[in-house]
Amino acid sequence: MGHDKLRKFAENKTFSCLLEPSSEEILRDGYFNLRDHSIKGNWARTMFGREEAEIVVELGCGKGEYTLALARRYPEKCFIGVDIKGARLWRGAKTATEENLPNVAFLRTRIEFITAFFAPGEISQIWLTFSDPQLKSENSRLTSPLFLERYRSFLKPGGLVHLKTDSRFLHEYTCAVAKANALQVLTCCKDVYSAGKEELPDPVVYEVQTFYEKMFLEMGLPITYMDFVIDHQGPYLHPSDFDEKYWRELEGKRRSFGHKAAD
Repeated sequence: MGHDKLRKFAENKTFSCLLEPSSEEILRDGYFNLRDHSIKGNWARTMFGREEAEIVVELGCGKGEYTLALARRYPEKCFIGVDIKGARLWRGAKTATEENLPNVAFLRTRIEFITAFFAPGEISQIWLTFSDPQLKSENSRLTSPLFLERYRSFLKPGGLVHLKTDSRFLHEYTCAVAKANALQVLTCCKDVYSAGKEELPDPVVYEVQTFYEKMFLEMGLPITYMDFVIDHQGPYLHPSDFDEKYWRELEGKRRSFGHKAAD
């Protein structure tokens, strides 16, 4: 491990806005019986010093660019960025600390463990920004029925999931999941920067660009956006009419140059 990463990991321990729980503790009773962390149900009071708060989560936040941008724009709300990469979270936590942002926190954990950290109704919105489309593993996709079930366990009724991505595969797959489960889709835009501003619910969708998003735009890759409500009775169904082979082949051609250059 490089000296710079070691320095960042050491500094991470000094940030009050960054929570780095032990995976061993969460997994003590096994993968399918996760132990709840003490922060579960207590984010507003413990992390943000508020009796109650509307809390928004960004999953796979990377360096926290979106989490920070949302927190600056909406000081009345609280925002939590989640990622497993400590070196990436260092940048977000350091910026939040330097700017003294009281409504930002970061959580270092695997997204598969997310139910151990949030209580029923604790979260109002989820942002998924440029998530890995997981072309070959449906259950690893962050909009799969498996993950929607996890989100439903802690989202408030009527809570939103936002998906912003350069992956047409992930966008179309998510549309198919929403259709299969009769989910309410509020916005579905196949090209954020060609759409009229009135088509998008929040200026942050087109005004905030991550490092990778700028690279994808320079490569000519359209950025898609959708938001939807995951309220649903019963188990979530897998889409039966999604042409996975077609969209995977199309995605392979796009990502062969787009994401190789970005990595």
